[in-house]
Amino acid sequence: MSLRTAVALVLATAAVVVVSVHSSTAADLRHAPTREAMEDLVERARVPGVLARAEDDGEVWHDAAGVADRTTGRERRPADRFRIGSITKTFVATVLLQLEAEGRLDLDDPVAVHLPGVVRGHGNDGRRVTVRRLLNHTSGIHDFTHDPAFRDRYLSGRFLDHRFDTRTARELVRIAMRYPPSFRPGTGWAYSNTNYVLAGMVVEAVTGRSYARQIEQRVLVPLGLRRTTLPGTAVTLPRPHGRAYSTFYRGRPDEGRGRPVRDVTALDPSVAGASGEMISTAGDLLTFFRALLGGRLLPAEQLAELTDTVPTSGSLRGRSDRYGLGIRARELPCGTTVWGHVGDIHGSLSTVAATRDGGHGAAFNLNADWAPHGTGALLEAEFCAGAS
Repeated sequence: MSLRTAVALVLATAAVVVVSVHSSTAADLRHAPTREAMEDLVERARVPGVLARAEDDGEVWHDAAGVADRTTGRERRPADRFRIGSITKTFVATVLLQLEAEGRLDLDDPVAVHLPGVVRGHGNDGRRVTVRRLLNHTSGIHDFTHDPAFRDRYLSGRFLDHRFDTRTARELVRIAMRYPPSFRPGTGWAYSNTNYVLAGMVVEAVTGRSYARQIEQRVLVPLGLRRTTLPGTAVTLPRPHGRAYSTFYRGRPDEGRGRPVRDVTALDPSVAGASGEMISTAGDLLTFFRALLGGRLLPAEQLAELTDTVPTSGSLRGRSDRYGLGIRARELPCGTTVWGHVGDIHGSLSTVAATRDGGHGAAFNLNADWAPHGTGALLEAEFCAGAS
């Protein structure tokens, strides 16, 4: 298929959409593998649309495949906003590291020092759980999203009846506290959204202001990230934006075919809170990560802590996968290691990554949540093209 030719695609609901790809720079050849990976997600995984932006040695490239809206056929645009899910965690971790640099907390403080009585059953009434162990997921605290009742209400088709529910941080933590720890704090690794809900609560306890306000003042305003927001309980996306789609199925794409595609654009993101509520653009995400890795947001000591990693519970295609403080170090099959995060929330799957020096970065968004391995393919295409 020609890269500049529109083709018809029949989606799971038998709606016909047009797939089109646009390049905004003269870097078509350099990014051809990335474009092909984007088209593959649209054609094979039946993702409605993919948005991309890459920056390398001063060159900016952005591209899109598929559509932003399955009903109107509107194409995806570089300025489109989307929900970034767990990429929110990197912003929260950055604020806590800044607070440590200011002497307002220590990462090895027990969480109980700042949130007495909130964490229970994790050794000495939670005193073995430190701020650092929240940020690198070595706390052992149960993930509230694994609770069967939560999953039934918010991660299944029943979500359509509960999409506007408002949940508080303390409610989400209480769900997690019903369960024993997965392991003794500091002795294992397990990704838990509860860790970052607690981290957001620590920010508020230390500063007297919400984590959202702290992110705005400390990160968004200094970097000029005007298109990045923390919606709280607001259910709509700021314009411009496309639509977000879900089949409420996260397994293999071929097994999920035939399931109805639902529009889940509007939702109350308090169901994720500090673990995943934010909205941004590909351009703003790249600006943030390149500034973070480039030392513009943290002193050298805290930047070293950010990138001090622990092994995760698994590997990716036999390669190293390690987690720092709100950031992941992922070794790609070509041997290149990129630093970033993936964000997954209803109808939106995003990833942003950059080389350690921030010189080469890329951000992607899928306006669908049923192709969890798709972001890995995009990163490999972008960072491994031409690698020896």
